[in-house]
Amino acid sequence: MSAIRTNAAAAMLGVSPNTLRSWERRFGYPQPRRTKGGHRQYDLSEVEALRETFAETHNVSSAISLARERGEGPSTATRLQAALARFDEAKADRLLEESLALRSVERTVEEVLLPAIAALDGPGPPAPEQQFGWRYAMGWLAAALRVAPSAHRSDGVLLLDAASSFELDALHVQALELALRRCGLRTLTLAADVDPARLGRALRALEPSALVLAGRGASLDAVGRLVYAARSGGRRVEVFDYRGALPDTGASTVRKLGPEPLVARDALLERLERLRDGAAALGTRSPVQAQARAAALVPPGG
Repeated sequence: MSAIRTNAAAAMLGVSPNTLRSWERRFGYPQPRRTKGGHRQYDLSEVEALRETFAETHNVSSAISLARERGEGPSTATRLQAALARFDEAKADRLLEESLALRSVERTVEEVLLPAIAALDGPGPPAPEQQFGWRYAMGWLAAALRVAPSAHRSDGVLLLDAASSFELDALHVQALELALRRCGLRTLTLAADVDPARLGRALRALEPSALVLAGRGASLDAVGRLVYAARSGGRRVEVFDYRGALPDTGASTVRKLGPEPLVARDALLERLERLRDGAAALGTRSPVQAQARAAALVPPGG
């Protein structure tokens, strides 16, 4: 994130650190955030905006007024984190709207929203600021999902979420679903503790080509039953691990997706494309060739 300490910000502005702190107290600008150790960190875009206007006006009050009028530069995770830490929902809304003017929905989520919530995370039980930010992000992602375009691809993706409330993984699951939905895939997210015996109707409706395991709250036994249920009836369902949902034993054949939504989306799309190409190739071969080709496509233990 683009944040600098007090001495560096003061040097950029050509003033002393004490002067910079007095501006903060008097004008509320530039507005720093605090590290866990209590140190100030200033948003680089605010400092740069103030430096430009201060050079033009040579008056701090006028410079700050002009910098605010012009805006604080592109939205950043640091600025969003600061707004959420002040419980300023209106400011957070404006920052994300500004970001959407410059970035895609997916990039706004990955470069602004998720890092801002991660910056609020701390040791121990979630603080009020973290709870507020997490709930805000969940609501924003849910709203983006509701206005996502209709699916135009045949593949369905079932996401099984084992993350708990206020965990960053839960936001990443919803962010991945949004990225998949926006690229045209049919998606369905269910809790990983769903009863496998009651999955039948959901599976028949979705006919998933891929099952994505996310979150670290499910046991291996529970995951195994869900995978077995998804593959019942002879379904060819590829299984993926998102953000370390399964322990890395070195023996698992489950494919791991990247740790961020867009990398994971691209890896999933690439794999589904390869499976479709393989299925199409099977249709052009003799029965003996098709059987050999099908065996080669199945990963060990799959």
